[in-house]
Amino acid sequence: MFGDIEGTGFEPLDERFSQCFVDHVAVERLWTGGRWLEGPAWFSAGRYLVFSDIPNNRMMRYDDTDGSVSVFRQPSNNSNGNTVDFQGRLVTCEHQARRVTRTEHDGSITVIADRFQGKRFNSPNDVAVHPDGSIWFTDPPYGILTDYEGDRAELEQDGSHVYRVGPSGGEAVRVIDTMVKPNGLAFSPDGSTLYVSDTGVSHQKGGPKHIRKFRLDGPSLKDEGVFATCTAGLFDGFRFDVAGRLWTSAGDGVHCYDPDGTLLGKIRIPETVSNLAFGGPKRTRLFITARQSLYSVFVVPKGAAPG
Repeated sequence: MFGDIEGTGFEPLDERFSQCFVDHVAVERLWTGGRWLEGPAWFSAGRYLVFSDIPNNRMMRYDDTDGSVSVFRQPSNNSNGNTVDFQGRLVTCEHQARRVTRTEHDGSITVIADRFQGKRFNSPNDVAVHPDGSIWFTDPPYGILTDYEGDRAELEQDGSHVYRVGPSGGEAVRVIDTMVKPNGLAFSPDGSTLYVSDTGVSHQKGGPKHIRKFRLDGPSLKDEGVFATCTAGLFDGFRFDVAGRLWTSAGDGVHCYDPDGTLLGKIRIPETVSNLAFGGPKRTRLFITARQSLYSVFVVPKGAAPG
């Protein structure tokens, strides 16, 4: 293991992990001062990263051209997960407003979904956009359990589920109802498979702490079982590179999995990691949100777009 910041470094568990890094690369801490950072999303046109600081009710902006960090939006409705759609627009999960929104190019905000069958969502957590333009999101209750990351409130849904809104909008459709606390989600690079983390162990002794995979089969999903189980804390948010490797948050840093499910290695981070996104001009810079800080590391593989 090596690294320039105390507590950081690289832990190879499979020889294939070495192919992902240049020998002299190191983890960088770009900014600190948040309370629970989440939802990194990279905007290529502007060369900046947007990320959420949930308890502080704000979204932050890291400028890749000069390294500065500033407030992007405050208040943010305790925003959590963010992504960028294929038209370069910001899509956001808002705990406090219990909805999913899209920020248009002119800055106006469109509500994508805020209810299912007339009842409010729990607290949309993370979001992914499929190549066909549909928007998929998870809805655990973390944002309404206390006042820390949203507003304490009663659940209106009958559990924690995954939803889809079609490319042309319309009502949300429940697509997965078999998970305890669905959390992060992302599509394989070819869009054929949806991966979803389940953090049910956070509120259920012996509960799940894994990532499941679901094959898209026409209008439905085929559950293909557990892809990986977390060996340190919980999986939260994650992304894919173009070769199909899955890079995921964990309690001790970032874990990298081969498409065959092998844990290739870890990037050690001295704070609990919540999420990550690929960015930079070549999409070879991995941005990592942790408890209080934003980190990054350059990698060899390119991230799958969008982020």
